[in-house]
Amino acid sequence: MRIFGVDEVGRGPLAGPVVAAAVLLCREVPGLADSKRLTHPQRLRLDAAIRRAGSVALGEASVAEIDRINILGATLLAMTRAVEALAVACGPPDLVLVDGNRAPPLAFPVRAIVGGDATEAVISAASIVAKVARDAQMVRLDAAHPGYGLAVHKGYGTPAHLAALATLGPSAIHRLTFAPVAKLLAG
Repeated sequence: MRIFGVDEVGRGPLAGPVVAAAVLLCREVPGLADSKRLTHPQRLRLDAAIRRAGSVALGEASVAEIDRINILGATLLAMTRAVEALAVACGPPDLVLVDGNRAPPLAFPVRAIVGGDATEAVISAASIVAKVARDAQMVRLDAAHPGYGLAVHKGYGTPAHLAALATLGPSAIHRLTFAPVAKLLAG
Protein backbone atom coordinates (compact mmCIF):
# COMPACT_ATOMS: atom_id res chain seq x y z
CA MET A 1 0.00 0.00 0.00
CA ARG A 2 1.36 3.43 -0.99
CA ILE A 3 0.89 5.74 1.99
CA PHE A 4 1.94 9.38 1.97
CA GLY A 5 2.54 11.15 5.26
CA VAL A 6 1.95 14.90 5.46
CA ASP A 7 2.79 17.53 8.05
CA GLU A 8 3.44 21.25 8.14
CA VAL A 9 5.67 23.68 9.97
CA GLY A 10 5.24 27.39 10.49
CA ARG A 11 1.65 28.01 11.51
CA GLY A 12 2.55 30.13 14.54
CA PRO A 13 5.39 32.40 13.42
CA LEU A 14 4.93 36.08 12.65
CA ALA A 15 7.12 35.85 9.54
CA GLY A 16 7.84 33.53 6.66
CA PRO A 17 5.83 30.95 4.74
CA VAL A 18 4.07 27.87 6.03
CA VAL A 19 5.85 24.77 4.67
CA ALA A 20 4.41 21.28 4.27
CA ALA A 21 6.14 18.04 3.37
CA ALA A 22 4.70 14.90 1.86
CA VAL A 23 6.75 11.73 2.28
CA LEU A 24 6.54 8.20 0.88
CA LEU A 25 8.82 5.80 2.77
CA CYS A 26 10.08 2.71 0.94
CA ARG A 27 11.87 1.34 3.98
CA GLU A 28 12.02 1.90 7.72
CA VAL A 29 13.99 4.82 9.14
CA PRO A 30 15.05 4.22 12.76
CA GLY A 31 14.69 7.11 15.20
CA LEU A 32 11.72 8.89 13.66
CA ALA A 33 9.77 11.10 16.05
CA ASP A 34 7.82 14.34 16.12
CA SER A 35 10.30 16.96 14.87
CA LYS A 36 9.64 19.15 17.93
CA ARG A 37 11.10 16.43 20.15
CA LEU A 38 14.37 16.20 18.22
CA THR A 39 17.48 18.35 18.30
CA HIS A 40 18.63 20.22 15.21
CA PRO A 41 21.49 17.72 14.54
CA GLN A 42 19.07 14.80 14.93
CA ARG A 43 16.64 16.38 12.46
CA LEU A 44 19.41 16.96 9.91
CA ARG A 45 20.59 13.34 10.19
CA LEU A 46 17.05 11.99 9.92
CA ASP A 47 16.18 14.30 7.01
CA ALA A 48 19.05 12.80 5.01
CA ALA A 49 18.00 9.26 5.99
CA ILE A 50 14.37 9.93 5.03
CA ARG A 51 15.41 11.22 1.62
CA ARG A 52 17.51 8.05 1.07
CA ALA A 53 14.65 5.79 2.23
CA GLY A 54 11.87 7.22 0.12
CA SER A 55 10.54 10.18 -1.79
CA VAL A 56 9.85 13.69 -0.56
CA ALA A 57 7.99 16.72 -1.89
CA LEU A 58 7.55 20.15 -0.36
CA GLY A 59 4.73 22.63 -0.70
CA GLU A 60 4.41 26.06 0.78
CA ALA A 61 2.04 28.96 1.07
CA SER A 62 3.51 32.44 0.96
CA VAL A 63 3.08 35.25 3.44
CA ALA A 64 0.73 36.96 0.98
CA GLU A 65 -1.38 33.80 0.76
CA ILE A 66 -1.43 33.49 4.57
CA ASP A 67 -2.63 37.08 4.88
CA ARG A 68 -5.21 36.61 2.11
CA ILE A 69 -6.80 33.25 3.03
CA ASN A 70 -5.78 32.87 6.73
CA ILE A 71 -3.30 30.44 8.26
CA LEU A 72 -5.59 27.38 8.19
CA GLY A 73 -6.39 27.87 4.51
CA ALA A 74 -2.72 28.46 3.75
CA THR A 75 -1.72 25.35 5.70
CA LEU A 76 -4.16 23.19 3.76
CA LEU A 77 -2.95 24.79 0.52
CA ALA A 78 0.69 23.99 1.33
CA MET A 79 -0.26 20.41 2.18
CA THR A 80 -2.18 20.05 -1.08
CA ARG A 81 0.79 21.35 -3.04
CA ALA A 82 3.15 18.89 -1.32
CA VAL A 83 0.86 15.89 -1.90
CA GLU A 84 0.22 16.81 -5.53
CA ALA A 85 3.95 17.23 -6.19
CA LEU A 86 4.72 13.84 -4.65
CA ALA A 87 1.89 12.19 -6.59
CA VAL A 88 3.33 13.58 -9.84
CA ALA A 89 6.80 12.27 -8.93
CA CYS A 90 5.77 8.87 -7.52
CA GLY A 91 2.26 8.14 -8.70
CA PRO A 92 -0.97 8.44 -6.75
CA PRO A 93 -1.14 7.26 -3.15
CA ASP A 94 -3.58 4.68 -1.83
CA LEU A 95 -3.91 6.75 1.34
CA VAL A 96 -2.69 10.11 2.66
CA LEU A 97 -2.16 10.43 6.42
CA VAL A 98 -2.21 14.03 7.64
CA ASP A 99 -1.14 15.26 11.05
CA GLY A 100 -3.91 17.14 12.85
CA ASN A 101 -7.66 17.30 12.87
CA ARG A 102 -8.13 18.86 9.42
CA ALA A 103 -7.09 17.44 6.08
CA PRO A 104 -6.86 19.27 2.77
CA PRO A 105 -9.38 18.44 0.06
CA LEU A 106 -7.48 15.90 -2.03
CA ALA A 107 -8.30 13.66 -4.97
CA PHE A 108 -6.98 10.73 -2.90
CA PRO A 109 -8.25 8.94 0.21
CA VAL A 110 -7.11 10.95 3.22
CA ARG A 111 -7.23 10.56 6.99
CA ALA A 112 -6.39 13.21 9.58
CA ILE A 113 -4.70 11.89 12.73
CA VAL A 114 -4.39 14.11 15.80
CA GLY A 115 -0.85 13.62 17.15
CA GLY A 116 0.06 11.63 14.04
CA ASP A 117 3.55 13.14 14.00
CA ALA A 118 4.24 11.13 17.17
CA THR A 119 2.44 7.90 16.21
CA GLU A 120 2.81 7.39 12.45
CA ALA A 121 6.34 6.98 11.08
CA VAL A 122 5.48 8.46 7.70
CA ILE A 123 3.96 11.57 9.33
CA SER A 124 6.97 11.86 11.65
CA ALA A 125 9.16 11.78 8.55
CA ALA A 126 7.11 14.56 6.96
CA SER A 127 7.33 16.58 10.17
CA ILE A 128 11.13 16.34 10.13
CA VAL A 129 11.51 17.16 6.44
CA ALA A 130 9.19 20.18 6.70
CA LYS A 131 11.00 21.50 9.81
CA VAL A 132 14.47 21.17 8.25
CA ALA A 133 13.31 22.85 5.04
CA ARG A 134 11.57 25.77 6.75
CA ASP A 135 14.39 26.34 9.23
CA ALA A 136 16.89 26.53 6.36
CA GLN A 137 14.61 28.95 4.53
CA MET A 138 14.38 31.18 7.61
CA VAL A 139 18.19 31.29 7.83
CA ARG A 140 18.28 32.48 4.20
CA LEU A 141 15.53 35.03 4.91
CA ASP A 142 17.53 36.30 7.89
CA ALA A 143 20.35 37.26 5.53
CA ALA A 144 17.88 39.10 3.27
CA HIS A 145 16.08 40.80 6.18
CA PRO A 146 18.76 41.49 8.81
CA GLY A 147 18.02 42.77 12.28
CA TYR A 148 15.04 40.56 13.15
CA GLY A 149 16.98 37.48 14.27
CA LEU A 150 15.05 35.14 11.98
CA ALA A 151 17.90 32.60 11.88
CA VAL A 152 17.59 32.19 15.64
CA HIS A 153 13.85 32.24 16.36
CA LYS A 154 12.63 31.20 12.88
CA GLY A 155 10.01 33.95 12.84
CA TYR A 156 8.23 33.05 16.07
CA GLY A 157 7.07 35.89 18.33
CA THR A 158 9.91 35.81 20.82
CA PRO A 159 10.67 38.89 22.93
CA ALA A 160 13.71 39.61 20.74
CA HIS A 161 11.61 39.38 17.57
CA LEU A 162 8.88 41.61 19.00
CA ALA A 163 11.52 44.17 20.05
CA ALA A 164 13.01 44.14 16.54
CA LEU A 165 9.55 44.59 15.04
CA ALA A 166 8.93 47.59 17.31
CA THR A 167 12.24 49.14 16.23
CA LEU A 168 12.37 48.20 12.53
CA GLY A 169 8.70 47.75 11.69
CA PRO A 170 7.50 44.78 9.66
CA SER A 171 9.43 43.52 6.65
CA ALA A 172 8.05 42.11 3.41
CA ILE A 173 8.03 38.63 4.96
CA HIS A 174 5.98 39.50 8.05
CA ARG A 175 2.39 38.30 8.30
CA LEU A 176 0.46 41.55 8.47
CA THR A 177 -2.76 39.90 9.66
CA PHE A 178 -1.16 38.28 12.72
CA ALA A 179 -2.10 40.17 15.90
CA PRO A 180 1.34 41.43 17.05
CA VAL A 181 2.16 42.76 13.59
CA ALA A 182 -1.33 44.13 12.93
CA LYS A 183 -1.30 45.86 16.34
CA LEU A 184 2.04 47.48 15.52
CA LEU A 185 0.72 48.73 12.18
CA ALA A 186 -2.45 50.08 13.76
CA GLY A 187 -0.51 51.73 16.40
